[in-house]
Amino acid sequence: MKRTYLCAAILCSIVVAGMQAGLEAQEGATPRVANKTEGDASGHVLDPAIEMAKKALANSQANIRDYSCTLVKRERIDGELKPYDYIYTKIRNRKVENGKTVQPFSVYMYFLRPADAKGREVIYVEGRDEGKMCAHEGGRVGNIVPNLWLDPKGFVAMKGQRYPLTEVGLENLMVQLITRAERDRKRGECKVQFRRNAQVNGRKCTVIQVVHPTRRDYFDFHVAQIFVDDQLQVPIRYAAYDWPTAEGERPALIEEYTYLNLKVNVGLSNGDFDVSNKNYNFE
Repeated sequence: MKRTYLCAAILCSIVVAGMQAGLEAQEGATPRVANKTEGDASGHVLDPAIEMAKKALANSQANIRDYSCTLVKRERIDGELKPYDYIYTKIRNRKVENGKTVQPFSVYMYFLRPADAKGREVIYVEGRDEGKMCAHEGGRVGNIVPNLWLDPKGFVAMKGQRYPLTEVGLENLMVQLITRAERDRKRGECKVQFRRNAQVNGRKCTVIQVVHPTRRDYFDFHVAQIFVDDQLQVPIRYAAYDWPTAEGERPALIEEYTYLNLKVNVGLSNGDFDVSNKNYNFE
């Protein structure tokens, strides 16, 4: 297991260069552009994107039980852009049958980078452990400090994070994207582009780019890009940018999340989300 984590860390340092190259390559793709400032009888410019997101969410809910990946995330917290986090991640999607949850939403994370976070592990299972997540640090600190059982939305767990652990994952991302798009649909002032033949780490994607030209209090971003994997039909990258503070400046990154080496339906079990798993380092 530890050897697997080390290989993943090495792999991450290699694939990011490929990911960035893929993002640059997509700029040359021919975009299909739809620009509107107000909705009309024929529908809103966001409608095709909303429909695409809803189909992707329905497909995931019906066909994707679990997955593993390397989550690469970067967030701006209190005005400061934090370094990239590289996190080996396992997730089981919530499954409901006849109104009853038969598989709870479950998360396991192992931090690969940066160095001061390496070895940190986190487990959360919906509806278990009084709603708390279990976390422990890596390295020497992990040998001294015991497991911490934390409220995922509490001060300690949320320090340096934009969102709680309960909102991580592809399905949660899709739900958030749909919610924001349906809210923004009521406002207008929106431009949307669809770009084919983009790539993220060698995965062919369709990019949905949403632009709000004018800063408004009710908009979350100036530009957002969603990269939808053409084969898996899920968003494997999301990035949002703020309005420039001065003319000629590039939009500043607000947040970005990329799901690398995504493998779906890998057969995760209860043991993958158990602190007593002998492959983990929980005390």
